[in-house]
Amino acid sequence: MAITLQKGQKIDLTKGNSTLNSMLVGLGWDPVQQSGGKGLLGGLFGGNKESNVDCDASVLMLDEKDRLVDKKSVIYFGNLQSKCGSVRHSGDNLTGQGEGDDEQIRIDLQKIPASVHKLVFVVNIYQAVQRKQHFGMIQNAFIRIVDASSNTELAHYNLTDNYSGLTSLFPGEIYRHGNEWKFAAVGQGTKDASIGDIAGRYS
Repeated sequence: MAITLQKGQKIDLTKGNSTLNSMLVGLGWDPVQQSGGKGLLGGLFGGNKESNVDCDASVLMLDEKDRLVDKKSVIYFGNLQSKCGSVRHSGDNLTGQGEGDDEQIRIDLQKIPASVHKLVFVVNIYQAVQRKQHFGMIQNAFIRIVDASSNTELAHYNLTDNYSGLTSLFPGEIYRHGNEWKFAAVGQGTKDASIGDIAGRYS
């Protein structure tokens, strides 16, 4: 049974689970249903429909100083696989509609280079500034960790804070702790406008 985490909590992934070599990290979100009317969102969208917000999931591969290992260590819709092959992105989902994961990232722990100490997961809104969009237009955001070999969900974190006005989310991270790997539920939001801005934080 998966462990449901709250913001700030951490869980050991490999301690006591030495066979865990391959993981699937699922990230999901839904557009908020707009009811129309005279409010801000009703004025923008009108009617009873979903906002068309394009969210993108990415992974930053960081060294022990929380810096990008190299320029190719940002895995996103424009760079779907790390050069070492340890991180693979499922590809872009333009709408977030439907149940389950919207984007998935596969992690092969055995292929991660020793220079990589942390994998930071990010979800940002594509062209958020130009489209005047923010995470107040998104609901039901989550991140989950799955043992890919057995399809067993290990951890699940629902992001329940108010992220209105923010354009990027850091739902969680996987990091080394000695010889083990842990997952931390981060749940932090920022106003970074693009994956390039986010990567700049760690360059």
